[in-house]
Amino acid sequence: MRAKSFSTEQGLRALFLFVAFALLVACSSPVQKNHTLTGPTMGTVWSVQLAHLPAEMTLAEVQEGLEARLALVNAQMSTYDPTSNISRYNTSEGGTWHPIPDEFATVLDAAFSLAADSDGAFDPTIGPLVNLWGFGPVARGEKLPTAEAINEAMQKTGWQKVKRRAHGQEILQPGGIYLDLSAIAKGYAVDLLGEYLTDIGVKGWMVDIGGDLRTYGHKADGSKWRIAVERPVPGKREINSVLSLQNMAVATSGDYRNYYDTEQGQVSHTVDPRSGRTIQHGLASVTVLHESCMIADGLATLLTVLGPEEGLEFAKREGLAVLFIARDATSQSFQEFSTPAFEYALQQE
Repeated sequence: MRAKSFSTEQGLRALFLFVAFALLVACSSPVQKNHTLTGPTMGTVWSVQLAHLPAEMTLAEVQEGLEARLALVNAQMSTYDPTSNISRYNTSEGGTWHPIPDEFATVLDAAFSLAADSDGAFDPTIGPLVNLWGFGPVARGEKLPTAEAINEAMQKTGWQKVKRRAHGQEILQPGGIYLDLSAIAKGYAVDLLGEYLTDIGVKGWMVDIGGDLRTYGHKADGSKWRIAVERPVPGKREINSVLSLQNMAVATSGDYRNYYDTEQGQVSHTVDPRSGRTIQHGLASVTVLHESCMIADGLATLLTVLGPEEGLEFAKREGLAVLFIARDATSQSFQEFSTPAFEYALQQE
């Protein structure tokens, strides 16, 4: 499962979709120009494009509203903030029940659903393994984890151990459980910002947090939002393809941005909760289209863990719109394959 950090140290997420600036400029006239807001959050950068300003609001007021919602997500779900709701839960004593805010409960419920659907390929209790491999708030050790250390960390994982009551508003800390929602919380934050923009009357917007994106309506010139899918080449920024989207979220997971090198080889930031080890298959990136960015975000991680064959089978079975890019170990070339739902989505552009 992917460890998408909330820290500034981690920088941008491992693999992300980015908005090609040249595309935005080319599709906007001087008169019909989108408004842009941006800033730091969750160890990455957030960006919002507005087709127009809502009535009687300034850009500064819109930004204030957006930043308040980002602060809310961090205050509830950041493992890098020792005072957050999730950090207080993670450090609490076993056998204790903890009330959680609505937003936290929504994300956790989605995470549990993905865990159940994938037989644990996605697991929000993966925190001990994320930290062990050096992709969380805990400093990475000089050596790779031993089999004993991995087994010990896995004893502290297992989403089924977290019981819920009061309609999901209270969760049990059975002892030693360390929740990590970084593989889904950024997507939720994108949805939250988008809902805010719609609520204040913005008819066309695009929200991007570290490569998790969601669009609504049209750009200022009436055209669709255009999103560039990055080609998974380490150390480079190359466009693989361009999507024209409306009322759609996009999330990508992959292996070529967030990793570290060792004498034993490259260590991916994606940890498989089922084995406790980082993934080793040749799947370079997974791009998911979905109405919800939260779900797209979680699915991108889930499918990355499953790998090219099992992931494609899962995506087809669930009717998901997914693009897979796999790396040929011999030639280092890329092979693309997608689901019927993804091909259908492209036809609707």
